[in-house]
Amino acid sequence: MSRHFDQADGLCETKDPATDGFVFNQTMLRIADPARSLDFYTRVLGMTLIKRLDFPEMKFTLYFLAAGEDFSDISEDDKARTVQTFGRPAMLELTHNWGDTPETADYHNGNSEPKGFGHIGFHVPDANAACQRFDDLGVAFQKNLNDGSMKGIAFIKDPDGYWIEIFTAQNTDQVISDHISN
Repeated sequence: MSRHFDQADGLCETKDPATDGFVFNQTMLRIADPARSLDFYTRVLGMTLIKRLDFPEMKFTLYFLAAGEDFSDISEDDKARTVQTFGRPAMLELTHNWGDTPETADYHNGNSEPKGFGHIGFHVPDANAACQRFDDLGVAFQKNLNDGSMKGIAFIKDPDGYWIEIFTAQNTDQVISDHISN
């Protein structure tokens, strides 16, 4: 069964079978304070810490988080869980280099010059309710839902200043249509 997806210049239209089994596994963000960042990503955004890996000889720790609700497939066995962590799609990897603190770390969020990395994104069932909750929790906003030309999409900031897009998937067609027609 053939499926049609979007087209763009430079697109490889025939998937190389050598890439079968490739999984987009992680996006890594450096963090200054693990307790602060883990609180944000688990309490504020509802993610689950799947695996922590310490590297004492290199003086850093990795924290792998996933979004979703069903983690019944995650093994209690440490080695099996490590394999599962690196085979699971769409993980967030938080990296803490020992010695970095909020006072000493100067991470670039990618949105100021020189621009590069932009943001990660979260679909939420109700963007209005989610943004009200974020506001009640004192989360910093880069852009509120009704600011700017793209209404219905918000950007919050994590403790290290990285941007997180907040949207309701069912509303994205309307948000994009409104933006294009303006």
